[in-house]
Amino acid sequence: MEDPSLIILDEPMNGLDNQGVEEMRKLFLELKSHGKTFLIVSHNREDIEVLCDHVYMMDRGVLTSQSTIGQAGR
Repeated sequence: MEDPSLIILDEPMNGLDNQGVEEMRKLFLELKSHGKTFLIVSHNREDIEVLCDHVYMMDRGVLTSQSTIGQAGR
């Protein structure tokens, strides 16, 4: 639990102010650069574009699309 390789987050930026969002993004990108893998559930397109390499979209519990963003956050 102290050093997980997979971190699962559900709407991690919900309720944060702009400074909090920037701080969390920096933290996630730092951890990612050290080999951590994140599974992020988010409705925020900007968070997805900044943090994610692979995007899977769902509608009513059904996978509707998947894409690769590429070198996100690098």
